Amino acid sequence: MPESPDPQDAITPAGGGAMSLATSEAETLEQGPPPTGGVPTGRPRSLWSDAWQDLRRNPVFVVSALIIVFLVLIAVWPEMIAGGNPLQCDLARAQDGPAPGHPFGYDAQGCDVYTRTVHGARASITVGICATAGATLLGSVLGGLAGYYGGWWDALLSRLADVFFGIPIILGGLVFLSVVTSGSVWPVVGFIVLLGWPQISRIARGAVVTAKQNDYVQAARALGADDRRLLLRHIAPNAVAPVIVVATIALGTYIALEATLSFIGVGLKPPTVSWGIDISNASVQIRNAPHMLLWPAGALSITVLAFIMLGDAVRDALDPKLR
Repeated sequence: MPESPDPQDAITPAGGGAMSLATSEAETLEQGPPPTGGVPTGRPRSLWSDAWQDLRRNPVFVVSALIIVFLVLIAVWPEMIAGGNPLQCDLARAQDGPAPGHPFGYDAQGCDVYTRTVHGARASITVGICATAGATLLGSVLGGLAGYYGGWWDALLSRLADVFFGIPIILGGLVFLSVVTSGSVWPVVGFIVLLGWPQISRIARGAVVTAKQNDYVQAARALGADDRRLLLRHIAPNAVAPVIVVATIALGTYIALEATLSFIGVGLKPPTVSWGIDISNASVQIRNAPHMLLWPAGALSITVLAFIMLGDAVRDALDPKLR
């Protein structure tokens, strides 16, 4: 009669069974995480890391980011690709077409259009970045406080924002900037911040109202966290995404607004070099010398389009509803 098998043999590693499975799993855990290409076992990725992974694979983001980096570089160091003086003109060559060393031709004053187009990036990029930073900072602080505290502060800010929303931008620019004698970028930046913060404040207010109702905020409040800690550590990091999206798209709009104000004569003024000024000067000679208008208008269009494309890519990456 054959021997009956020992019951313990069924759970020994040599015999397989549950003990074999447990031993195999223990050895796998001791070996650490799988090599590169396996399933990651570390801390779960955050919204920002997921967004960055999406942006890196988005060709729209890559192309627009490269264009913006190039524009920022020539705005800071225009001498890299244009070594001439944008204010040095020769009336004998007024409205001449392209020539060796002057690929874009000359404007009505005999200035090199290529040099002025390159140097004009500085004013437009400066206005766009500074105005966006100012409007975002002011709007985020006011909107965030209104959304967090509510009450009379929220009602006062909402009515104040409605007043600024009711001011037409072009009419406001004509009234505000017509009394400013300086032709530098800072009055234009101040005007754009003055009319641009209400949009950011409404986005920030809505994001804060939504974030402060989450369970982790209520738990932190129950554990004794004060208002400053709640705002800076728990609410702001989770409410900043929509503000970044709106600010990125608004940057391109502010650059176009600066060119519009300069075109109608209330924005930047000579001797400041600006695409809006060059477009305004070239518009009266568009039939005789279209190249005067083509290049600064093309540079402005590419710049605005690049920032809007960047904003769209950032919005798609940070919006969880689109995942």
